[in-house]
Amino acid sequence: MAFLTTTQTPHAPRRTSGISIFSMLAIYRQRRALARLDSAALKDIGLTCAEARAEANRPIWDMPR
Repeated sequence: MAFLTTTQTPHAPRRTSGISIFSMLAIYRQRRALARLDSAALKDIGLTCAEARAEANRPIWDMPR
């Protein structure tokens, strides 16, 4: 009978896409918060209402790198 041995220690699987559920959830929350801002708050951060609406309406998987 043959025994196989290895010197490697087990490790967690690597993420292949770089996008995690947690980061998707964070982006979702940020976009919802952006959608709730009024025009004065948007002006403070340098966005127009149209830009904020476009960002808030992006799909959850459409994330910046």
